[in-house]
Amino acid sequence: MALKLAMHNWMRPEPIETTLARLARFGYDGIEISGEPATYDPGEVKELLAKHNLKCWGSVTLMVNGRDLIHEDHYVRHGSIQYAKDCLTLASKLGGKIVTLIPSTVGKTAPMASVEQEWKWAVDSIKECQEHAEKVGVKIAIEPLNRFETYFINRHDQALELAHQVGGNCGVCLDFFHMNIEEDDWAKALKTTGDAGKLYDVHVADNNRMPPGEGSIDWKRAVEAVHAAGYSDYLTVEFVVNVDRTPRSTRKEIGDATEADASEGLIKFLRDHGTGAVPEQYYDKYVEDSAKHLRASDKQLQSAKA
Repeated sequence: MALKLAMHNWMRPEPIETTLARLARFGYDGIEISGEPATYDPGEVKELLAKHNLKCWGSVTLMVNGRDLIHEDHYVRHGSIQYAKDCLTLASKLGGKIVTLIPSTVGKTAPMASVEQEWKWAVDSIKECQEHAEKVGVKIAIEPLNRFETYFINRHDQALELAHQVGGNCGVCLDFFHMNIEEDDWAKALKTTGDAGKLYDVHVADNNRMPPGEGSIDWKRAVEAVHAAGYSDYLTVEFVVNVDRTPRSTRKEIGDATEADASEGLIKFLRDHGTGAVPEQYYDKYVEDSAKHLRASDKQLQSAKA
Protein backbone atom coordinates (compact mmCIF):
# COMPACT_ATOMS: atom_id res chain seq x y z
CA MET A 1 0.00 0.00 0.00
CA ALA A 2 1.41 3.41 -0.99
CA LEU A 3 2.43 5.68 1.85
CA LYS A 4 0.08 8.65 2.26
CA LEU A 5 1.71 11.87 3.41
CA ALA A 6 0.14 15.01 4.83
CA MET A 7 1.66 17.97 6.62
CA HIS A 8 0.74 20.58 9.19
CA ASN A 9 0.97 24.24 8.25
CA TRP A 10 1.14 26.06 11.60
CA MET A 11 4.97 25.98 11.59
CA ARG A 12 5.24 28.69 8.90
CA PRO A 13 2.45 31.29 8.75
CA GLU A 14 1.78 32.05 5.08
CA PRO A 15 -1.14 32.16 2.61
CA ILE A 16 -2.81 28.77 2.34
CA GLU A 17 -2.34 28.74 -1.44
CA THR A 18 1.43 29.01 -0.95
CA THR A 19 1.32 26.03 1.43
CA LEU A 20 -0.83 23.86 -0.83
CA ALA A 21 1.23 24.64 -3.94
CA ARG A 22 4.38 23.57 -2.07
CA LEU A 23 2.82 20.34 -0.82
CA ALA A 24 1.68 19.46 -4.32
CA ARG A 25 5.10 20.28 -5.77
CA PHE A 26 6.83 17.89 -3.39
CA GLY A 27 4.42 15.01 -3.78
CA TYR A 28 2.30 15.21 -0.65
CA ASP A 29 -1.22 13.82 -0.64
CA GLY A 30 -2.90 16.11 1.87
CA ILE A 31 -2.83 18.64 4.68
CA GLU A 32 -3.72 18.62 8.36
CA ILE A 33 -4.78 22.24 8.43
CA SER A 34 -4.11 24.59 11.36
CA GLY A 35 -6.95 24.87 13.81
CA GLU A 36 -7.73 28.50 13.09
CA PRO A 37 -11.31 28.36 11.78
CA ALA A 38 -11.67 32.14 11.61
CA THR A 39 -8.68 32.35 9.25
CA TYR A 40 -10.03 30.18 6.44
CA ASP A 41 -12.88 30.41 3.97
CA PRO A 42 -13.83 26.72 3.55
CA GLY A 43 -15.13 27.25 0.01
CA GLU A 44 -11.92 28.95 -1.08
CA VAL A 45 -9.74 26.29 0.57
CA LYS A 46 -11.76 23.49 -1.08
CA GLU A 47 -11.16 25.07 -4.49
CA LEU A 48 -7.43 25.30 -3.78
CA LEU A 49 -7.31 21.69 -2.60
CA ALA A 50 -8.97 20.59 -5.84
CA LYS A 51 -6.65 22.80 -7.90
CA HIS A 52 -3.58 21.14 -6.37
CA ASN A 53 -5.10 17.63 -6.23
CA LEU A 54 -4.77 17.44 -2.46
CA LYS A 55 -7.04 16.18 0.33
CA CYS A 56 -7.74 17.72 3.70
CA TRP A 57 -6.88 14.91 6.11
CA GLY A 58 -8.11 16.94 9.05
CA SER A 59 -7.15 19.68 11.47
CA VAL A 60 -5.30 20.16 14.76
CA THR A 61 -6.24 22.34 17.72
CA LEU A 62 -3.68 25.07 18.39
CA MET A 63 -3.89 25.42 22.14
CA VAL A 64 -2.47 28.89 22.60
CA ASN A 65 -3.16 30.95 25.74
CA GLY A 66 -6.88 31.20 26.41
CA ARG A 67 -7.61 27.74 25.00
CA ASP A 68 -7.73 25.13 27.73
CA LEU A 69 -10.32 22.38 28.28
CA ILE A 70 -9.13 21.84 31.88
CA HIS A 71 -8.87 25.46 33.01
CA GLU A 72 -10.19 26.37 36.45
CA ASP A 73 -12.30 29.16 34.92
CA HIS A 74 -15.60 27.79 33.60
CA TYR A 75 -15.73 30.47 30.90
CA VAL A 76 -12.28 29.55 29.55
CA ARG A 77 -13.39 25.91 29.36
CA HIS A 78 -16.66 26.92 27.68
CA GLY A 79 -14.84 29.05 25.09
CA SER A 80 -12.32 26.27 24.46
CA ILE A 81 -15.10 23.76 23.85
CA GLN A 82 -16.61 26.10 21.27
CA TYR A 83 -13.18 26.56 19.68
CA ALA A 84 -12.72 22.78 19.37
CA LYS A 85 -16.21 22.47 17.87
CA ASP A 86 -15.30 25.14 15.31
CA CYS A 87 -12.19 23.15 14.37
CA LEU A 88 -14.35 20.06 13.91
CA THR A 89 -16.77 22.01 11.73
CA LEU A 90 -13.90 23.40 9.62
CA ALA A 91 -12.47 19.91 9.07
CA SER A 92 -15.90 18.59 8.12
CA LYS A 93 -16.50 21.34 5.59
CA LEU A 94 -13.14 20.57 3.98
CA GLY A 95 -13.83 16.84 3.78
CA GLY A 96 -11.45 16.05 6.64
CA LYS A 97 -11.72 12.90 8.73
CA ILE A 98 -9.99 13.75 12.01
CA VAL A 99 -9.20 16.57 14.41
CA THR A 100 -6.16 16.12 16.62
CA LEU A 101 -7.17 17.45 20.03
CA ILE A 102 -4.75 18.63 22.71
CA PRO A 103 -6.74 19.04 25.92
CA SER A 104 -4.78 21.83 27.61
CA THR A 105 -2.74 24.92 26.72
CA VAL A 106 0.63 24.03 25.23
CA GLY A 107 3.29 25.28 27.61
CA LYS A 108 1.07 25.09 30.71
CA THR A 109 3.05 22.84 33.03
CA ALA A 110 1.36 23.40 36.41
CA PRO A 111 -2.10 22.14 37.42
CA MET A 112 -4.91 24.40 38.60
CA ALA A 113 -6.88 21.83 40.60
CA SER A 114 -6.77 18.29 41.94
CA VAL A 115 -6.08 15.31 39.70
CA GLU A 116 -9.69 14.19 40.04
CA GLN A 117 -11.13 17.60 39.25
CA GLU A 118 -8.99 18.21 36.18
CA TRP A 119 -9.73 14.72 34.87
CA LYS A 120 -13.46 15.38 35.24
CA TRP A 121 -13.14 18.69 33.41
CA ALA A 122 -11.28 16.91 30.60
CA VAL A 123 -13.84 14.13 30.24
CA ASP A 124 -16.83 16.48 30.45
CA SER A 125 -15.32 19.00 28.02
CA ILE A 126 -14.29 16.44 25.43
CA LYS A 127 -17.65 14.69 25.69
CA GLU A 128 -19.27 17.92 24.50
CA CYS A 129 -16.79 18.09 21.64
CA GLN A 130 -17.39 14.41 20.88
CA GLU A 131 -21.14 14.97 20.51
CA HIS A 132 -20.41 17.66 17.92
CA ALA A 133 -17.79 15.47 16.22
CA GLU A 134 -20.36 12.74 15.68
CA LYS A 135 -22.83 15.25 14.25
CA VAL A 136 -20.35 16.56 11.66
CA GLY A 137 -18.80 13.17 10.86
CA VAL A 138 -15.25 13.84 12.09
CA LYS A 139 -13.26 11.76 14.58
CA ILE A 140 -11.43 13.26 17.57
CA ALA A 141 -7.87 12.01 18.16
CA ILE A 142 -6.42 12.96 21.56
CA GLU A 143 -2.69 13.67 21.27
CA PRO A 144 -0.21 13.16 24.13
CA LEU A 145 2.55 15.78 24.34
CA ASN A 146 5.85 15.57 26.18
CA ARG A 147 6.13 16.69 29.81
CA PHE A 148 7.89 19.94 28.88
CA GLU A 149 4.82 21.10 26.94
CA THR A 150 2.09 19.78 29.25
CA TYR A 151 1.71 17.88 32.50
CA PHE A 152 -1.61 16.46 31.24
CA ILE A 153 -1.61 13.42 28.90
CA ASN A 154 1.97 12.52 28.02
CA ARG A 155 1.65 8.85 26.97
CA HIS A 156 -0.50 6.61 24.81
CA ASP A 157 -2.02 4.73 27.77
CA GLN A 158 -3.21 7.98 29.33
CA ALA A 159 -4.72 9.12 26.05
CA LEU A 160 -6.42 5.74 25.59
CA GLU A 161 -7.97 5.98 29.06
CA LEU A 162 -9.24 9.49 28.37
CA ALA A 163 -10.67 8.44 25.00
CA HIS A 164 -12.34 5.44 26.67
CA GLN A 165 -14.00 7.61 29.31
CA VAL A 166 -15.14 10.14 26.71
CA GLY A 167 -16.73 7.30 24.78
CA GLY A 168 -18.08 7.05 21.26
CA ASN A 169 -15.42 6.81 18.56
CA CYS A 170 -12.98 9.15 20.35
CA GLY A 171 -9.43 7.96 19.65
CA VAL A 172 -5.74 8.81 19.84
CA CYS A 173 -3.04 10.53 17.77
CA LEU A 174 0.59 9.57 18.38
CA ASP A 175 3.59 11.75 17.50
CA PHE A 176 7.08 10.30 17.08
CA PHE A 177 8.77 13.33 18.61
CA HIS A 178 6.71 13.15 21.79
CA MET A 179 6.80 9.33 21.92
CA ASN A 180 10.59 9.41 21.67
CA ILE A 181 10.64 11.36 24.96
CA GLU A 182 7.80 9.77 26.91
CA GLU A 183 7.26 6.16 25.77
CA ASP A 184 9.55 3.35 26.84
CA ASP A 185 8.87 1.70 23.45
CA TRP A 186 7.18 3.71 20.71
CA ALA A 187 6.60 0.63 18.53
CA LYS A 188 4.70 -0.95 21.42
CA ALA A 189 2.75 2.27 22.00
CA LEU A 190 1.67 2.29 18.36
CA LYS A 191 0.75 -1.41 18.42
CA THR A 192 -1.22 -1.18 21.67
CA THR A 193 -3.18 1.82 20.41
CA GLY A 194 -3.73 0.19 17.03
CA ASP A 195 -4.87 -3.09 18.59
CA ALA A 196 -7.41 -1.11 20.60
CA GLY A 197 -8.77 0.25 17.31
CA LYS A 198 -8.00 3.78 18.46
CA LEU A 199 -4.96 4.85 16.41
CA TYR A 200 -6.50 7.60 14.27
CA ASP A 201 -3.51 9.76 13.33
CA VAL A 202 0.31 9.66 13.33
CA HIS A 203 2.55 12.75 13.36
CA VAL A 204 6.18 12.54 12.28
CA ALA A 205 9.30 14.47 13.18
CA ASP A 206 12.71 13.18 14.21
CA ASN A 207 13.90 12.92 17.81
CA ASN A 208 15.22 16.51 17.62
CA ARG A 209 11.95 17.67 16.00
CA MET A 210 13.75 18.30 12.75
CA PRO A 211 12.57 16.65 9.51
CA PRO A 212 12.68 12.83 9.36
CA GLY A 213 16.24 11.77 8.56
CA GLU A 214 17.92 14.61 10.45
CA GLY A 215 17.95 12.84 13.82
CA SER A 216 18.41 9.40 15.32
CA ILE A 217 15.09 7.69 14.58
CA ASP A 218 15.29 4.69 12.24
CA TRP A 219 12.47 5.60 9.86
CA LYS A 220 12.40 2.23 8.13
CA ARG A 221 11.68 0.70 11.53
CA ALA A 222 9.24 3.52 12.31
CA VAL A 223 7.23 2.99 9.14
CA GLU A 224 7.26 -0.75 9.80
CA ALA A 225 5.87 -0.13 13.31
CA VAL A 226 3.11 2.06 11.90
CA HIS A 227 2.11 -0.68 9.44
CA ALA A 228 2.29 -3.32 12.21
CA ALA A 229 -0.14 -1.24 14.25
CA GLY A 230 -2.67 -1.60 11.43
CA TYR A 231 -2.52 2.09 10.56
CA SER A 232 -2.98 2.89 6.86
CA ASP A 233 -3.98 6.56 6.86
CA TYR A 234 -1.79 9.63 6.54
CA LEU A 235 1.57 10.24 8.18
CA THR A 236 1.49 13.96 8.97
CA VAL A 237 4.85 15.75 8.88
CA GLU A 238 5.31 18.20 11.76
CA PHE A 239 8.95 19.28 11.97
CA VAL A 240 9.84 22.42 13.91
CA VAL A 241 13.03 24.16 12.78
CA ASN A 242 14.75 25.62 15.83
CA VAL A 243 16.39 29.03 16.01
CA ASP A 244 20.12 28.78 16.74
CA ARG A 245 21.43 32.00 18.28
CA THR A 246 25.00 30.79 18.78
CA PRO A 247 28.10 31.44 16.64
CA ARG A 248 27.79 27.83 15.45
CA SER A 249 24.49 28.54 13.72
CA THR A 250 24.01 27.41 10.13
CA ARG A 251 20.53 28.92 10.06
CA LYS A 252 21.17 32.57 10.84
CA GLU A 253 18.50 33.67 8.36
CA ILE A 254 15.66 32.39 10.56
CA GLY A 255 14.06 35.51 11.95
CA ASP A 256 12.41 36.12 15.27
CA ALA A 257 8.83 34.91 15.59
CA THR A 258 7.64 38.52 15.57
CA GLU A 259 8.75 38.68 11.92
CA ALA A 260 6.26 35.96 10.99
CA ASP A 261 2.99 37.21 9.57
CA ALA A 262 0.94 35.80 12.42
CA SER A 263 -1.38 36.69 15.27
CA GLU A 264 0.05 37.54 18.68
CA GLY A 265 -1.05 34.16 20.02
CA LEU A 266 0.60 32.23 17.19
CA ILE A 267 3.78 34.31 17.51
CA LYS A 268 4.01 33.20 21.16
CA PHE A 269 3.22 29.63 20.08
CA LEU A 270 6.08 29.68 17.57
CA ARG A 271 8.49 31.16 20.10
CA ASP A 272 7.46 28.63 22.75
CA HIS A 273 8.30 25.89 20.24
CA GLY A 274 11.78 27.36 19.68
CA THR A 275 11.15 28.44 16.12
CA GLY A 276 10.55 31.71 14.31
CA ALA A 277 10.14 33.17 10.84
CA VAL A 278 11.63 30.43 8.63
CA PRO A 279 12.73 31.65 5.16
CA GLU A 280 11.00 29.97 2.24
CA GLN A 281 14.17 28.39 0.83
CA TYR A 282 14.79 26.54 4.11
CA TYR A 283 11.17 25.51 4.43
CA ASP A 284 11.02 24.23 0.86
CA LYS A 285 14.07 22.06 1.48
CA TYR A 286 12.75 20.61 4.74
CA VAL A 287 9.32 19.87 3.26
CA GLU A 288 10.89 18.13 0.26
CA ASP A 289 13.46 16.24 2.36
CA SER A 290 10.77 14.96 4.73
CA ALA A 291 8.73 13.44 1.91
CA LYS A 292 11.80 11.95 0.19
CA HIS A 293 13.11 10.34 3.37
CA LEU A 294 9.78 8.85 4.44
CA ARG A 295 9.01 7.48 0.99
CA ALA A 296 12.54 6.06 0.67
CA SER A 297 12.18 4.38 4.08
CA ASP A 298 8.87 2.84 3.03
CA LYS A 299 10.39 1.68 -0.25
CA GLN A 300 13.27 0.01 1.59
CA LEU A 301 10.78 -1.72 3.84
CA GLN A 302 8.72 -3.00 0.93
CA SER A 303 11.85 -4.17 -0.90
CA ALA A 304 13.00 -6.09 2.17
CA LYS A 305 9.64 -7.84 2.34
CA ALA A 306 9.61 -8.77 -1.36
